[in-house]
Amino acid sequence: MNRRNLFGTALALIAAIGLVGCKDDKAASEQAAAKPAEIIHWKMVTSWPKNFPGLGTSAERLAERINAMSAGRLTVKVYAAGELVPALEVFDAVSRGTAEMGHGTPYYWKGKVPAAQFFSSVPFGLSTLEMNAWLSHGGGQALWDETYAPFGVKPLSAGNTTMQMGGWFNKEINSLDDIKGLKIRMPGLGGEVWSRLGAITVNLPGGEIFTSLQTGAIDATDWVGPYNDLAFGLHKAAKYYYYPGWQEPQSVLELLINQKAFDALPADLQAIVSEAARAATQDMMDDYVYHNALALDELKQSGTLLKRFPDEVLQAMQRESEQVLSELAAQSELNGRIWASMQTFQALATSMQALSEKELYDWR
Repeated sequence: MNRRNLFGTALALIAAIGLVGCKDDKAASEQAAAKPAEIIHWKMVTSWPKNFPGLGTSAERLAERINAMSAGRLTVKVYAAGELVPALEVFDAVSRGTAEMGHGTPYYWKGKVPAAQFFSSVPFGLSTLEMNAWLSHGGGQALWDETYAPFGVKPLSAGNTTMQMGGWFNKEINSLDDIKGLKIRMPGLGGEVWSRLGAITVNLPGGEIFTSLQTGAIDATDWVGPYNDLAFGLHKAAKYYYYPGWQEPQSVLELLINQKAFDALPADLQAIVSEAARAATQDMMDDYVYHNALALDELKQSGTLLKRFPDEVLQAMQRESEQVLSELAAQSELNGRIWASMQTFQALATSMQALSEKELYDWR
């Protein structure tokens, strides 16, 4: 065989090997494409009545968003309060793995995790935008993660009701004396403040509020704001609607995730869950700012009596709030770090807002 024929044979052999390799690669690629993606099914338990405007519907939209963003690879079935677990047992259900996700608000778990209250709402504390900024850029998320880590739970902000109202009352509050013996549904740190001023506080899930108020089992209640309060018909069970909502200048809705379940997800699905929760926060804020304005107008037209807490009462509330928060901060080293971080940022944010939003609202 001459050199030219030998060279040609070698080229033909190389081409044949290449074709075989291409066919193998193509076959492997086609096989991978044909293999269906693994579908992961999760359960989300919530603290809200089924399809309740704002709170319940935001959990449903979050689940739908995760399903869409993952192209169906991660599906989340939502359970309303009581369907799988009671409203106030959502945290425990996620912690023990009964459900991979939960949707509620941090102060509901204060009996198990006292520091959780910092991440829900602090009386006379951060506004909605300030709370979001502290969590995402001010170190708040890392502190929140540290707080829930012993329970095997990862928290994410998944909504915010924006600034709330002071509550619905069947007795007028004209002085501090009117608080003594008042039976009020008020969870969280705000409830502790009411207690110290002589009220009798209870923690009821949303589904029990209307009946308790209507039957006189309680004299007053907070809930959220005009949007949700109108949907619950609270104006039909109470005479007076008080403001401002000093006890909840905002209120974080959280997505609770079982840490082991989250760690088992591929990286892209972890990112999808995190970004879906972030989008849910913005979506809920928009929802509440818009519908609160419409609902307040409707309540006014229906004859609701709006009343402002007297300065004497607000001053006492602020004084007691500072004491309650100081005591909570002193309970542990972690609590102290959380409160110090919040206070530092609030001081900076207050200076900024005094020159911007406060001035604007004073002129509007």
